[in-house]
Amino acid sequence: MALIPGVSRSGGTIAAGLALGYSRVAAARYSFLLAIPAVLGSGGLELSKIGGVDSPSWAPTILATVIAFGVGYLVIAWLLKFLTTHTFLGFMIYRVALGSAVFVAVGSGVIS
Repeated sequence: MALIPGVSRSGGTIAAGLALGYSRVAAARYSFLLAIPAVLGSGGLELSKIGGVDSPSWAPTILATVIAFGVGYLVIAWLLKFLTTHTFLGFMIYRVALGSAVFVAVGSGVIS
């Protein structure tokens, strides 16, 4: 469920930060820090649903969590470094192009 369908939490918080005059890096950093409680909360909720005798082994879950954390950390570090010398223009073009393609596909009946 989203406040505005199609707008990601990070996209919305970064856009708000930029509108308030924050630098690209500061807006992105704040956005990713703001995601920590939501990710931990949703992860904790899902973990609480897994318990029981028929639950899968914890080893794959822990391994997947560690790998996801590592990859996520590296990607966020790369993005923050990227934003020191680049703008969000490429991401904006991608979002507009993808949104337009989905709009056309739904309008023409290719996607229902």
